[in-house]
Amino acid sequence: MSEQQPQFQNQQEQAPQVVSEDFTEGVLAQLDSLYRTALRMTNNPQEAEDLVQETMLKAFRFSHTYQPGTNLRAWLFRILNTSAINRYRKQAAHPAPVSLPEGEEFYLYNQIRDLSGQDLSQGAEEEVLAQYLDEDVFKALNDLPPNFRMAVILADIEGLSYKEIADVLQIPIGTVMSRISRARRQLQKSLWQYAKERGYVRAEAT
Repeated sequence: MSEQQPQFQNQQEQAPQVVSEDFTEGVLAQLDSLYRTALRMTNNPQEAEDLVQETMLKAFRFSHTYQPGTNLRAWLFRILNTSAINRYRKQAAHPAPVSLPEGEEFYLYNQIRDLSGQDLSQGAEEEVLAQYLDEDVFKALNDLPPNFRMAVILADIEGLSYKEIADVLQIPIGTVMSRISRARRQLQKSLWQYAKERGYVRAEAT
């Protein structure tokens, strides 16, 4: 699935104080990652672009609060997440945090194994996953509750550590781990359903 990248304006001129070149370069280097995350959060290119513009403006406006040498990327994602929450609340459309069932840890693997009736090779699950189209993965991700979606986006797409995600979302590391684990299990269930609907598997699992 291709994502058209918007043309973001440099927000440095709107900042009320002078910022260093290193800070500016570091912020601008994260534009693509911020936009990808915003798009997956909002599922709307215009809203995603607006959210990133707001994040950039706040980053430069409050650059004096950033401590040089600390994780700039996590700091920017925290601004993005806070901006998204505030935006949703203003629109009275931000859903209350919900939970997900525990589920099976290796749901997709077990479903494939049940179809074959035997133990699987190490790459069997990866072979099935490779058949999914990008829109299948995007839809499965978008179906997750927002509080779970952001955690798994930051972990599996943006590659942040649990500690960094905890800093971004302002929640304990244990909560981060729980949300990511449950989100991954839910994604496996959704992708398995899509696999059956698209004919990637030939028979119903028992």
